[in-house]
Formats: sequence, C-alpha cells, structure tokens
Amino acid sequence: IQFFLASFLLLPFLLVCIVESLLKLFIPKKRKSVTGEIVLITGAGHGIGRQTAYEFAKLKCKLVLWDINKHGLEETATECKRLGAKAHTFVVDCSNREDIYSSAKKTTKAFLPEMMKNNHGHIVTVASAAGHTGVPFLLAYCSSKFAAVGFHKALTEELSALKRTGVKTTCLCPNFINTGFIKNPSTSLGPTLEPEEVVNKLIDGILTEQKMIFVPSSLNFLSLMEKVLPERFQAILKRKIDIRFDAVIGYKMKGK
Repeated sequence: IQFFLASFLLLPFLLVCIVESLLKLFIPKKRKSVTGEIVLITGAGHGIGRQTAYEFAKLKCKLVLWDINKHGLEETATECKRLGAKAHTFVVDCSNREDIYSSAKKTTKAFLPEMMKNNHGHIVTVASAAGHTGVPFLLAYCSSKFAAVGFHKALTEELSALKRTGVKTTCLCPNFINTGFIKNPSTSLGPTLEPEEVVNKLIDGILTEQKMIFVPSSLNFLSLMEKVLPERFQAILKRKIDIRFDAVIGYKMKGK
C-alpha cells in the first residue's frame, strides 16, 4: 500500500516529465563535440564498424580500430587516414578475453574503470530490434541481443547509482541491415536498411546523447506496444509485420 501511495504522490512530477519530453520533440538537442576524443571501435574491418569509423574520422577523432580480419582492418584505417584522422589498428579476437586485455594494455590500459575515474566517456552497445522481441528461427541471435540490451540498461543504471553522470551510454537497435549476415530479410516495416543509414542515425544519437536508438524510429512505438498490448493482439500484430528471411529449419539428433 505504501508503494502505491508513494507512486500516487509522484503523479504531478510525472506530468512535468511528460510535458518536458513533448517539448524536447520540437527543440533539437545540441550535438556535442568529439574532436580529438579517443574512439575505440570493435568490428572495424567491415559493415557497421567500418562505416562508424569513417564517420568518426570525419569528426577528427583519434581512432583505435579492432577486428579479427587484418586485411579489412587495414582498408578501414587507410580510408580513415585519408579522411584526416589518426588511426591505430589491432588485430583482436573479441571472443578471446586474453586477446582483449593484451590489446587494451597497448591502447587505453583500461576502459570503464578509467572512464569512471575521469567521469568522462561514452559507451555504445550495438544490439538489434531482435533484442526487444523474439523472432522464430533466430533463437541464438535474439538471445545474444537481449543480453546486449540488458547489459546496456544495467550499465546505465549502475553509472547513475554511482553518480558517474559524465559517462554516457547509447544502445543501437536497428531492423534488418543489408550486411549479408541474414539472407534475404524483409518486413512490412520498410526496406532492408543500408549500413550508411544506420550509422548516420547512430552518430546523431551519440552526439545528442540518446540512450536508445531504434532504426527505423517506428520500432520505438512497437517496443512500447509490446509492453502494454494483450498477448493475442501482439500475435496478430507480429503476423502483420511479416518478418521473412531464409532460415535453416530443423535440429540434428545425436547419433543420426
């Protein structure tokens, strides 16, 4: 009862927050400067990572580029240098903890602890719309993206609890992207996204310190609806969204 009473007393503050949020829709937020900042990008040898490196190079950041693909990494670095940025490359297997720590010592020595000490930095998590809703035949992929979204939310809350307000967090959650990872994807929400379009939204979100970036933005509304709509209606809505892609269906049994 005490909880509901306390919540009721917060209603005036809720109205203030709603008005504030509505006003922000019409007042563009000032973009922060990242010139001269050190930007570490994983997966920089291809796709979203590569395009992100190009955009930060244009903003005159100092780039630290990681990827397991040495050839792709060098191609990215060459273009970043052509764009006027300093770029340092490290061949890193991000599934190998020792590899990560070894490369970290050569670059920034530490990530989050150093950011917290200086109360300055920005951590970007690349997740997916699949981190907010389940998709048939993408069990492992959805699980990993739910984990990424959960990491972002928990980290954001932890930084707030520690009063490290200078360390910002952003989570990118796009629809299907034309990178070849998923074969022939399509939905009724619009065409498959191009990496350049997604990265433009990401950079804008980072510079305006958005916490969650959905691409397209209509996914924000659908994510909200999934939390409030009845389960039966959600099932019909998901059929209308009509998610399709080439999938391998079936499971191999042991000994067969």
